[in-house]
Amino acid sequence: MIGLIPLGQILMGEDNMTLRENQTASALRPSKVLAARNRWRMGWQSLRSVLLPVAMVAVLVAWGLDWHGGGVVAALVLGGLSFPLVWTSAYHWFTEDLTEEQRQFILASLGLSLAVVALMAMTGAMDWIRARFQGTNWEAVGALAEGFGALGQILVALLAAYVAWRQYVISRDLTIQQNRITQQQTIDSYFQGIADLILDDEGLLEDWPPERAIAEGRTAAILAGLDAEGKAKVIRFLSGAKLLSPLKRDRRLGRPIFDGLGGYEEDIEYGVRVINLGSMLAGADLSGTDLRWTELSDANLTGALFRNCNLTRANLAGAILQGADFTNADLSRVRLFYGTVEQASPRDRLNPPNFRTGAQTGAVVEDVNFTNVKNLSEEQRYYCCAWSGSRSRETIPGGCEGIPNKLGR
Repeated sequence: MIGLIPLGQILMGEDNMTLRENQTASALRPSKVLAARNRWRMGWQSLRSVLLPVAMVAVLVAWGLDWHGGGVVAALVLGGLSFPLVWTSAYHWFTEDLTEEQRQFILASLGLSLAVVALMAMTGAMDWIRARFQGTNWEAVGALAEGFGALGQILVALLAAYVAWRQYVISRDLTIQQNRITQQQTIDSYFQGIADLILDDEGLLEDWPPERAIAEGRTAAILAGLDAEGKAKVIRFLSGAKLLSPLKRDRRLGRPIFDGLGGYEEDIEYGVRVINLGSMLAGADLSGTDLRWTELSDANLTGALFRNCNLTRANLAGAILQGADFTNADLSRVRLFYGTVEQASPRDRLNPPNFRTGAQTGAVVEDVNFTNVKNLSEEQRYYCCAWSGSRSRETIPGGCEGIPNKLGR
């Protein structure tokens, strides 16, 4: 088979091998040249990194010793070594890092500056400006500049003070917001804890004395650490869940009794509350909160602040409100007593309340501030005038003319 191969194919194969060898050699020659250039460039960079500090030291020494000839040579060498680096970096920054608009802006700014200087020099404007300021008192100008400088420093100080104040305001607002979030999380945990404590697996009230005592303890603890809005949220929750209302109980089992309408029956005379507020809100600040339809009967609210509160349909019968402040509060349909206004009287410690006549069922309103209260009905006004005392009578809207002071002081 080998002997049958034509001579032309053998010769063509030899030519192909020769061609490939020549191509390989020609491809290797540029790579060798590039490698040599790279080695030379790296060597030059290393040498320049040594020559630059040497030239700097030489310039400083010649300058310090007044060797002008050597200093000029060293300065030229230093400039020759530094200029390519600066030019390369500046060119790369100008062509690569800047956008087309930025490059045009820089060139236009340089062109405008050159045009202004050239026009001032060639039109004689520079000579005119020099002549105008020929007799200027530069000392006065310097003093004026110093005054402007001092004013600038004052403005900078004011700006720094404003920035610091804004940072404080922002930090304070963030702290308040974080406190609100933390407070809401605490309230949510309290709601869930109360529900788990007093409800059984079927969702019915199982409020035996230990559960009621623990619920009251939890409520007292959380109310002491909340702000006005947080306290109002807790009161609205407890009122809406009927946990503050006196509920009618099974005399043997002590369990709440259904009213046949999907809720629990209330018993204002003998009912037992799941949570008794007692004096938890004495002296509390509830100003500006929403306390509509809340159950606050028989609670000790001595000295509490209800300024700008919405107390629509709140139950304050039997509550101790002595020294409380209701300035600008909305008392629309607020219950202050049971029975009739003529026979109603504040609660006392000696006589039991009579819910049929209203005797001893009313709120203690002595020394209460009723300034600018809203939606005060005639019955409410009569009761407050009769039982609030001489100082409080002067604050009741509409006055107390013709209404006896049953309190006697």
